[in-house]
Amino acid sequence: MLNPPPHPSGSAAHLLPRGEKAEDSIALYVHWPYCARICPYCDFNVVRDRGRTDEQAGLAQAILDDLEAQAARVGPRALASIFFGGGTPSLMPPGAVAAVVERARALFSTTGAIEVSLEANPTDAEAGRYAALAQAGVNRLSMGVQSFDDAALKFLGRDHSAEEARRAIGLAGRAFSRLSIDLIYARPGQSVAGWQAELSTALDLGFEHVSPYQLTIEGTTAFGRAVARGAWAPPDEDLAAELYETTQATLEAAGFEAYEVSNHARDVAARSSHNLHVWRGGDYLGLGPGAHGRMTLAEGRIATVAHRRIGDYVQGVADADPWAERELLDPRDADEERVLLGLRTVEGVPLSLLQRLGLSADEGKLGDLLADGFVALKDGRVATTATGRPLLDAVLKALLT
Repeated sequence: MLNPPPHPSGSAAHLLPRGEKAEDSIALYVHWPYCARICPYCDFNVVRDRGRTDEQAGLAQAILDDLEAQAARVGPRALASIFFGGGTPSLMPPGAVAAVVERARALFSTTGAIEVSLEANPTDAEAGRYAALAQAGVNRLSMGVQSFDDAALKFLGRDHSAEEARRAIGLAGRAFSRLSIDLIYARPGQSVAGWQAELSTALDLGFEHVSPYQLTIEGTTAFGRAVARGAWAPPDEDLAAELYETTQATLEAAGFEAYEVSNHARDVAARSSHNLHVWRGGDYLGLGPGAHGRMTLAEGRIATVAHRRIGDYVQGVADADPWAERELLDPRDADEERVLLGLRTVEGVPLSLLQRLGLSADEGKLGDLLADGFVALKDGRVATTATGRPLLDAVLKALLT
């Protein structure tokens, strides 16, 4: 079974809007790998920000050159969205952000406003750049607050305080039309009441989109090494499940819908259109070190992964070879990937997509899951009724293995 791309670091319709093909529109994912501090739980492709001014200027130009080259490969498309991820793209010079947005609009057609998202940390230093980033074309800010508890922020290795986050949120609300917040739960020593209070704080501060992520321990990170040597342990499964249920209940009571397994929106307009484009199986270009992309060309659906090292990526762009990996996906693998991504959302996937994989609603794996109530069929679409990632993963495994 194919592993889905990690990108998708968040308008409802179908996997792709009815009548639209994957190659009709395209999104951009721009990876800016620099961070002021490397968080101990992070396993993304990141580097320390300090003393790299010349390197950053070279990378910004390479991203523009890569965008030009990839746009030429895919041909005329409508621009669906732009997402600046990382790393910490709020450290990206606003002029470099503006250059990407302007170049993308020149290379692809647009019909009115498009979503331009950027991930940001809520430090005072970065908050001072919000107005310039908005002027550069960013209209949706995804804020990596992670917690409103100072002790938890220290444990998570964050370089902001809870009060600093509140100040940044106030500035962001004046600069951007759409705001999203990332929060991390299932931390050691976290209580259900404490977590509920943090969620309530986010709601009181006016966020229309909340992305709560359970703390996961990756072996290659500082947290992974600490847990391996017994320095501390994450909450047990029962408490983690209770924290998850608290998340769902608190946000649902406030009028939010879990439109994806880790993303909640107050209404349809507040959903991340960029992430939905990816989850629906749309094409997107991956720009920057380590960025993943998907493009539909004459020979089929292509999966790309850019060189991870900054120098390798910059040189690769110069040599017209920005990718460490470029794979023509087998049609079945491409369909399986669309199922893996699409079933994460409340939209689900078309029954016809599952039928292409040899699955029938009347018998076999899909028939059994329908009969047992783990998935539902309505209006020609199949959606999971599973709550929580473990159960969702079990449903996907049952379908595709």
